[in-house]
Amino acid sequence: MASTEGLVPITRAFLASYYDKHPFTPLSAHVSTLSSQIRSMANDFLTQHPPIQGESILINEADQQPPHKMDENMWKNREYIEETIFLLQSSNWPEALKQQSTADSVEFAITLGKLKDKLHITLKALESFQTKNAEHVFNTVMTYLPQDFRGTLIRQQRERSERNKQAEVDTLVNSGGSIHDRYALLWKQQMDRRRQLAQLGSATGVYKTLVKYLVGVPQVLLDFTRQINDDDGPMEEQRHRYGPPLYSLTSMILSIQLFLSLSWARYDANNLKMEQITVLEQAVDVYTMELERFLTFISEVFANAPFFISAEVAGALEARKNDDYKEINVPAGKTYELMLPYGRYESDQGNFCTLMAGSYKLIWDNTYSTFFKKVLRYKIDCIPPVTESVQSD
Repeated sequence: MASTEGLVPITRAFLASYYDKHPFTPLSAHVSTLSSQIRSMANDFLTQHPPIQGESILINEADQQPPHKMDENMWKNREYIEETIFLLQSSNWPEALKQQSTADSVEFAITLGKLKDKLHITLKALESFQTKNAEHVFNTVMTYLPQDFRGTLIRQQRERSERNKQAEVDTLVNSGGSIHDRYALLWKQQMDRRRQLAQLGSATGVYKTLVKYLVGVPQVLLDFTRQINDDDGPMEEQRHRYGPPLYSLTSMILSIQLFLSLSWARYDANNLKMEQITVLEQAVDVYTMELERFLTFISEVFANAPFFISAEVAGALEARKNDDYKEINVPAGKTYELMLPYGRYESDQGNFCTLMAGSYKLIWDNTYSTFFKKVLRYKIDCIPPVTESVQSD
């Protein structure tokens, strides 16, 4: 069981400083361009043939902004990819396309098969990302829990709960539930997990005592589960930094699904044209490439982001939000000790202070470990009476 002594839950200020070191290279400009083209082609179908029964729901969803939560966007991307793969399966093509009676339709069929395969690969990458991320979070949390029968019981309870959830999904599918129905259930289950965590962190009275002492959940972990999803909490910083590119990709795949859905329903009156297939092919290529790049990037960011930091680091970062610098007077013959975060802050170590009006020694004293991060401890000794300006190394 990892020690939580002296630790506090991750703060938004710390995540902001951590994310500063991990900027995401912007999405290709083709994402915006092709998304607009695909949506424009879908709108052309609606101009020529108004929505039919059942299409309004999908159209309205495409007209709305993507969800704010990043994990909900991940589930939405999975849903839209799966819906698009369903439309690209030859058994779901319009009859005229199935017959492949023209040279163009034969070429279209080959292209659609390739697009289906690309989306299937991306779907598996997204599923893998979600599974690994959930395991990482659970295993990290477990390091703070007792490594005895209580930890074993918690793991067994989680496995039993996940089996029950999967059985619920299987029952829905076997009863004829749609892809949309299945993902609505999956998201409901995800929200149930989140509510259970929040309830755990907000426990009071006798129940809190049982959780903390009998089960062995440390207070810092309870605080973490209570505040991690606050409106202005750590996850909001994550959404602020990395949400926009994911939102764009969510909108893109939904536009692709909408285009294919409207096209199939109107295929007898409006056969696909070669230029439309070209735009569709480019859109799927760019979407799959950019989503997989985003998943690779965000996997590394999430894997290395800590859950907890030392109280000293949290306080220092909070102070940094309010002031760009701190002025300290060190009397002659006295020593001032300064501690700075180490690891992700290497570039700051040479410029954290300017020493004026006296002779000073900046001495690296030692490095000591906290969880996930280290702190460098410096001593500034004031030696009178020489007057000079010294920049730290």
